[in-house]
Amino acid sequence: MDTSLAIRERLDSIAVKGKQKKQIKCDTDSIAGCVSQRACVYCGARVVLNPVTDAIHLVHGPIGCASYTWDIRGSLSSGSELYRNSFSTDLHEEDVIFGGEKKLARAIDDLVGKYKPRLVFVYATCIVGVIGDDLEAVCKAAAQKHNIEVIPVESSGFIGNKAAGYRAACDALFRLINSGETEKKKNDPKINYLGDFNLAAEAWIIKNYLYEMGIEVNVTFTGDSDYMALKKAPEASLNIVQCAGSMHYLARKMKDRFGIPFMNVSFLGIEDTSDSLRKIAAFFNNDEITRRAEALIDKEIRRIEPLIRGYRKKLQGKKAAVYVGGGFKAISLIKQFKELGIDVVMVGTQTGRREEYEVIHDLVNEGTVVLDDANPSELERFMLEKGAHLLVGGVKERPLAYKLGLAFIDHNHDRKHPLSGFVGAVNFAEEVYSTVCSPVWRFIG
Repeated sequence: MDTSLAIRERLDSIAVKGKQKKQIKCDTDSIAGCVSQRACVYCGARVVLNPVTDAIHLVHGPIGCASYTWDIRGSLSSGSELYRNSFSTDLHEEDVIFGGEKKLARAIDDLVGKYKPRLVFVYATCIVGVIGDDLEAVCKAAAQKHNIEVIPVESSGFIGNKAAGYRAACDALFRLINSGETEKKKNDPKINYLGDFNLAAEAWIIKNYLYEMGIEVNVTFTGDSDYMALKKAPEASLNIVQCAGSMHYLARKMKDRFGIPFMNVSFLGIEDTSDSLRKIAAFFNNDEITRRAEALIDKEIRRIEPLIRGYRKKLQGKKAAVYVGGGFKAISLIKQFKELGIDVVMVGTQTGRREEYEVIHDLVNEGTVVLDDANPSELERFMLEKGAHLLVGGVKERPLAYKLGLAFIDHNHDRKHPLSGFVGAVNFAEEVYSTVCSPVWRFIG
């Protein structure tokens, strides 16, 4: 691999699997001069908290920050639709000079008067961090005035990257669930599902699987969640964590405070979905739950295996590149592509952890490029060098793939079909086939 064009400081964040194992540098600030694909701190916090359906989500900053993240996840709700609004204090030049605290207080008063919410999240943005508005004081005064919970989300820019936004969101959620006394019923087979945002009803699919096994989902963080459900989070006897990047921090805090153990799971692909259901069943050490889990897995695999086998024949020998937010999702996608006979030739994440890159290294074939916090020029160079036919990424990577004449799958936003669970495995295979094998690529010269 030619790394002569790489920015010198980036070399430690790029590795190629070979005879000598290289420890990849990760969980660091982006390099100055690189156009990182990472989102900002505020965006990281907003994508985690926005699916809380009956909350007011008030962005304290310029209007562009609120519009940028308006309904960003596309999460579905079985109840309130209040979360689909994106409220902003719309700070202007005079607010930067004289401060925006009074404007924020008036905005909270107006919104509470109109919508009567029980919960308000107030997000700090870059400009708030610069001018020094005291969100904590304003929110505390508003909470006392209206007798509701008004929680500041300390997500102003220049304090880190998207991962810092995840932690800010988790701090806000922990503050909410730790603000009252909750009766704990540890003997019940009841779990919290962390790190699913109910995109395309995925949380409901997994909830149905668990219900079929005899396990109740107490609350999902944060897909289709609401104020009352979140307050009951300490009642669970287990936390399962789908998106480790966004929710591992909260899981550890809940273990320390409430004594709730947690385990990482993944419901992407046949192998990981089956393994995760078995791990959950094993935790409860209940013969009936275990029997139901095996019956569910057997039923679903027998139903979908012929479909997967058909797509595998058509996709054998294709090459894929993966660039996603967290390392745990990247690991699942590598396994899922193997189920389809596709070789992953490049894999990277925005917020992967060292132990996740260790697993990635063991899963991929020799010669695969592994990189952390990539920029567009690196993605372009390695995808072309490795002959990738497909890129799986997020909304920012889509234009790059199409400009290079590569097929693209958005694994995060802008889709109406679920990719989790057994049904998601079929949907993923169908999407990969229809995208990679589209006749349009014949006209790319």
